[in-house]
Amino acid sequence: METDLFVAWFEEAAKLVRQDRDRLTRLDAAIGDADHGTNLDRGLTEVCKALADTRPESPEQVLATVGTTLIRRVGGASGPLYGSVFRAMGKTLESPVTLAGFSAAFEEGVVAVERLGKAALGDKTMVDALAPASRALALAVRDGVGVRKALDEAARAAEEGAKATIPMQARKGRASYLGERSIGHEDPGAASAALFLAALASVAG
Repeated sequence: METDLFVAWFEEAAKLVRQDRDRLTRLDAAIGDADHGTNLDRGLTEVCKALADTRPESPEQVLATVGTTLIRRVGGASGPLYGSVFRAMGKTLESPVTLAGFSAAFEEGVVAVERLGKAALGDKTMVDALAPASRALALAVRDGVGVRKALDEAARAAEEGAKATIPMQARKGRASYLGERSIGHEDPGAASAALFLAALASVAG
């Protein structure tokens, strides 16, 4: 897993988020501030600019740049939350990057966002997509699965995790203020997390 793959990951994520921006914003309008899609689109545009202006020399540098840019450029809670994921990954990752190393770094990213957001699986947050993806990666490492298949499985787990938030009642974030009215809506953070995993699986092929 080389530096160019990590750059391509976030370029593809920016493309997918832009394509899905209106859906993400509609999801957020139902249970949040109605700005998740626009904020994340703007932040990833800035990420692509930062990566182009100063080409990183390692995957760790890509992740550090992405994390810092998202924290600085994305409004609301999603900037600090996603920023914490990628910065934690960048601090943990070591080159050359193996699937096992990536899986371990991803797990640290999930731990970071759980800690910052004080969220756990089942709280109807991005953790509900990220944690299943992390588990899928760990199982792929255990089973000796190749990188492409492992990332496909992680993306599938994230998508399933995002859809699983629909019947949940939110226990964290602005959506939690709605109580039972948050039931029946997909969490926008989980939906965008699934897009990040889909982007990685797409460019890994």
